[in-house]
This record gives sequence, C-alpha cells and structure tokens, in this order.
Amino acid sequence: MRTDSLRKLLQEVRNGQLGIENALTKLKALPYENLGFARIDHHRDLRKGFPEVIYGEGKDPEHILSIVDALVKAGSDAVVSRSTVEAFKIIRKKYKNAVYHEDAKMIVVKEHSGKDVNKGLILVISAGTSDIPVAEEAAVMAETSGNVVNRLYDVGVAGIHRLLDNTDIIMSANVLIVVAGMEGALPSVVGGLVDKPVIAVPTSVGYGASFRGLTALLGMLNSCASNVAVVNIDNGFGAGYIAHLINRMAN
Repeated sequence: MRTDSLRKLLQEVRNGQLGIENALTKLKALPYENLGFARIDHHRDLRKGFPEVIYGEGKDPEHILSIVDALVKAGSDAVVSRSTVEAFKIIRKKYKNAVYHEDAKMIVVKEHSGKDVNKGLILVISAGTSDIPVAEEAAVMAETSGNVVNRLYDVGVAGIHRLLDNTDIIMSANVLIVVAGMEGALPSVVGGLVDKPVIAVPTSVGYGASFRGLTALLGMLNSCASNVAVVNIDNGFGAGYIAHLINRMAN
C-alpha cells in the first residue's frame, strides 16, 4: 500500500466516508499477504517509499501475474525485473497499460497515480553497448521511482574522448551510475571528474580473464576515486534504486 493510498483511507474514515470495518478489510493484508507460493510485502512502500519489486527470473508467469494482481489490488504499482516476453504477454492481457522495457527486461504496471518527480538529474553511463541491458535496468528503475534520467552510452575508456566530449551533462548530474565490464575502469575516470556520488556497476561482459565480471568488480572496489561506491555484478536494479534514494534527498 502506498503512503498516499493509506493517507486517503484514513481521511475517508475520519470524514465518515468509510466505515471502520471496511477500512480494516482494506488493511488486513498489512504487513504482508500470503499467496501460498509467495508472501507479498505490502508494507514496503510505507517503510521504504517504493513497493516490493518482483524478481522475475525463474518464476512461473502465472505466479508473476498473481503477485502483480496482489500489488495492484493493495494500491501499488508493480515492477517485474529480469522478466520475459512470455510473462509480459500474460500480464498485458489483463493490464493494458503494462509496458515491457526490452533492453532492461523489466515490466512496469502503473495502475495508480504517479509519484512526484524528484529534483536533480540521474545520469546513467555505459562503457560499451554490451553493457546497455544492465544500464537500462538501472535507468528504468530510477525512472519508475520518480526521477529524471539521462543516458550516455558507449563512452568507455577505449575511446576516452567520447566521454570527455560530454562533460557538460556529466557535471550537471546529481547522481551518476556508471556501468562497465572488461577491466571496469570507467567509474574511476568519471569519479575523478565530478563531486557527486558515483554508483559503479560491474557487468559480466568481457573475455575469459574478466571472470564473468569479477575483474571489473575488484577493479571498481579498488578505485582511487573516493566518491565511487560499488554494487554487485550486473545489479542494475540495485544501482537504480540507490540512485533514487540519494536523489530523493534533494527534495
């Protein structure tokens, strides 16, 4: 349940528009709802400012639909990460405004009023085009959370002039998410240019000695730029959410 939904419900009770028993019925799923195969954390939006996000990989599409139903019924929007086109088709039959972000592999179902847009710009930077799926997961998550997001892709250190040609937008960002595979050098370079938080995302892109992202992860953890923090390999979702929390403080 969203904070604004709960506030509206309490106002309706106070004004006599909604009986106490009916209000209790609406609140009975808090803090969570047991679907048998899943326990839906309806209290998360109240605690953290954003509803539970469904991790779609490996889940039965019908189970995903049931979780989306529960979230929407409780007054929340629904986001599914690491999802498939097959799952989206099933959800789209019921929710006509559902959107599938193909690069990010994310489904977004917005059935309720949108959140206020946070002040400040979040900039998502990718080193190469192979990093775009993870970068898009971060970007879509940040946008869905209520942020203005710009993208700057394919500006890795193999052609550093491409990055330096965009210093104006880099300097204008409130938070930067930098996504890179291979040796993972780009976040250190960006961190040396700005006085803002840089969230580094290592990807599993690269040849054998990249060890499916481990080399990039260790390189980012060892960055000499003091404003760089690192999330897990391929964790665009986490980077987008953390960037949202930082940017929200500007409000």
